[in-house]
Amino acid sequence: MANTTSGTATFDKTFAIDEIVEDAFERIGLQNVAGYQLKSARRSLNILFQEWGNRGIHYWEIGELNLDLIEGQAEYKFFRASSDGTSATSTPNGVYGISDVLEAQLRNNRTATTQSDSPMTKVDRSTYAGFSNKLSKGTPNQYWVQRFIDHVSISVYPTPDSTNASKDMHFYYIKRIEDAGDYTNATDVPFRFVPCMVAGLAFYLAQKYQPQLVQQMKLYYEDELARALAEDGSASSTYITPKAYYPGT
Repeated sequence: MANTTSGTATFDKTFAIDEIVEDAFERIGLQNVAGYQLKSARRSLNILFQEWGNRGIHYWEIGELNLDLIEGQAEYKFFRASSDGTSATSTPNGVYGISDVLEAQLRNNRTATTQSDSPMTKVDRSTYAGFSNKLSKGTPNQYWVQRFIDHVSISVYPTPDSTNASKDMHFYYIKRIEDAGDYTNATDVPFRFVPCMVAGLAFYLAQKYQPQLVQQMKLYYEDELARALAEDGSASSTYITPKAYYPGT
């Protein structure tokens, strides 16, 4: 007789915030929680997501867009949320919650068969500050990223001249993880990170409700997170070439 399976693979989609909170509380020995405990757990989950921003790149949160360049304009801003300001015009438009820019190219003839990209170099504050005329026009080939509380600012150098204003700055960026929101929401996390998310929330809750379990929960959390981070990413082919050795040369 054949084994009966569920036929689905959407546990991460159906595993809502309330179940994450419930499982985390159960790991520290608490059940039937309600009221302020639920509010406290959701706040801790949001803080956990913020802490993940210090844990390196999360590849499911990488996006890409084409920024519309404007002749003579050096700075372009992307805000944390629409309530903070209006982000620069791009394709797709209305992009919010950018954390940082990974790499960028100057893109010509976007969507056409003649499309071509030219690499742009990311520079630091000192290098950008050393440019004598930051509004000089030409072909943009460098950019500087400033990261503020409510927005990210991208400054290009040189600024686009009339020829390059018709081009786009195409770049890959890191998005912030979305807030938990309502208890019925699914989290903005792939299935690979569900175990470490629950373990991390249990660790945070132990600090408030079961201090004697803090070290134990921390070990579980760090172990789960390390495995998830090791699995995350996009692998590429590896080539090993033996080194030729000629005695006496």
